[in-house]
Amino acid sequence: MGTTGIQVFIILVYIGVLFGISWYVKHKAAASAEAYVLAGRKLTTPLIMVSIVGLAVGGASTIGVAEQAYKVGLSAGWYTAAWGIGAIVMGLTVAKKYRQLNITTVPELLERYYDRRSMIAGIGCQVLVQLVIMSLQYVAGGAILAALMPNIFTPVTGMLTSAVVFIGITLIGGMWSASQSNVLNVTLQYIGITVAAFLILGMAGGIDVVAIQAPSITSMDLISGVGPMTIITWIVVLITVNVSLQAIIQISLGAKDVQTARKGFIIGGLVMLPVGFIAALLGVIAAEMYPAISPTTALPKLIMSLNPWIAGVTLASLWAADVSTACNLLLSAATLYSHDIHKQFIDPNMSDKKYMTVTRISVLLLGLLTLGFALTISGIISTLMAGLSLMTAFAVIVLMTMYAPKYCSRQAAFYTILASIIVLVAWMFVPAVRVLPHVIYAEWIVCAVTFCGISFVSQKAIATDGLVEETKPVGAPAQH
Repeated sequence: MGTTGIQVFIILVYIGVLFGISWYVKHKAAASAEAYVLAGRKLTTPLIMVSIVGLAVGGASTIGVAEQAYKVGLSAGWYTAAWGIGAIVMGLTVAKKYRQLNITTVPELLERYYDRRSMIAGIGCQVLVQLVIMSLQYVAGGAILAALMPNIFTPVTGMLTSAVVFIGITLIGGMWSASQSNVLNVTLQYIGITVAAFLILGMAGGIDVVAIQAPSITSMDLISGVGPMTIITWIVVLITVNVSLQAIIQISLGAKDVQTARKGFIIGGLVMLPVGFIAALLGVIAAEMYPAISPTTALPKLIMSLNPWIAGVTLASLWAADVSTACNLLLSAATLYSHDIHKQFIDPNMSDKKYMTVTRISVLLLGLLTLGFALTISGIISTLMAGLSLMTAFAVIVLMTMYAPKYCSRQAAFYTILASIIVLVAWMFVPAVRVLPHVIYAEWIVCAVTFCGISFVSQKAIATDGLVEETKPVGAPAQH
């Protein structure tokens, strides 16, 4: 079997296994709409762990990190480490509280404790950000398939193939499909990239030779390549995202209990910490070996220098990382539409069966929409950072709601989301306002001041049902 034949065989087998897993769990997903969008709130700690790792460690955390490391060095690995730090913070803080509220979406929280206009604004922002992130998975998926089989795929046809798999798996099994597929995806991804790094490092002559031949003096430095300010910014952005993005919160809401949600995020965050630096090291080696290629193709090009079987499995697992990220994002965006738009404004009395049908149709249509977005995107991490900053408003609202509900006004959420949008638009189109290192800092300052200011002057306090834990009377017996 020739090299191309081996690669085609591996990809076809992988696609077949992913669809097989989806069909296997289809009966669980078909039990109810809640089973489809939240796995019936029965996810275990390992499934929560692989779900958050699968969501975070996708195209941006592998292909995107290697792309940036090709240009600036090992410090690019902090992007994925920042995802891990964000997941750990989520596990230590609000994962438990989200699960206690027994909600389905973030906009549902906004409507319950604030008002309907807050919910509508929240839906728009959450869907937009998730569609942008989803589009980046197509870009990375197309790059991997084009590198894996250049005689068969171009980046565009690679995107189309990725779209078929992303949409198909999500349509069939929903959250059950995404979580179970991630067991395979995450396992092979970590084994594949670790083995590839070991072999490629050996081919390059070892870490000492790589350091000597590094393209620049910052290539092997863990800080100075991207700089400490960028690293801090990534950490701030991704902590913000982890406590506020619907796709991530939906994973915690699918946990069987609050402790499962908490432990799954903490373990998942710890697992994420090293993988970005492995991808970054491969990006540095690619810059030494292939100084004239496109940085986006750095990681796939390097891996293709290995034995065809090892290369095929490794790139297939990296491509599957895109699948795992995309499935969660697509399901989350579809849930936002079916639960918070269709059910609220179009058909409030729709049956559970129709709810599931609407969600599945939304998966298909939103998947096709994001494919269109993908054809216009370049620069994976830079694009992602700008869009994710919009989550700051939700982070402020959620943290205040959960930790200081008595000081929250019902009017504060809407104006905070509006302020967040204004800041991002001004940052993008009015260069004079860029007095801070990154838009995320402007977002935090403006959103925090707006929320606290509105809450201070308004007398319409939110209800605290479900937010404030009841205090036992002195001498009351403990419950077991």
